[in-house]
Amino acid sequence: MTKRELAESYFLKGYTCAQAVVLAFAEEIGAEGEQLNVLLKVASSFGGGFGRLREVCGAVSGMGIVVGAMFGLDEPDNAKKAEHYRLIQRLAGEFKDINGSIVCRELLGAKLAATNPEPAERTPEYYKTRPCAKLVGDSAQILEKFCAECHT
Repeated sequence: MTKRELAESYFLKGYTCAQAVVLAFAEEIGAEGEQLNVLLKVASSFGGGFGRLREVCGAVSGMGIVVGAMFGLDEPDNAKKAEHYRLIQRLAGEFKDINGSIVCRELLGAKLAATNPEPAERTPEYYKTRPCAKLVGDSAQILEKFCAECHT
């Protein structure tokens, strides 16, 4: 199963966009057990474009969580921050090149940010009207390509 297929399957099971991307890369991150649970809890805040505010897409945030877990900083160092931010901007740029935006409401075709914190019921109609599974797959595919580059 590709990372795209894996991430999409997690999303279709009900995980947030960010959680689905994180779960697809749990092995690469080296997260299992309690570590994985903590990452899933962290990623849960990024669903719906950050707490359903429809800001940065959760699938893009999921990429950031994965890359942070793999290569993130644990001490202040501006040179290393700049290098890390370049990487995040590159990956977000690839997502934007494919989808036209990294903003949830723009990707969903919504005019305004959401104010209702209630998640939508995951029904067949929900999946028909939202591109989220594809967006999660795009993020996973971008990360899979990035990981392959890291190992060459």
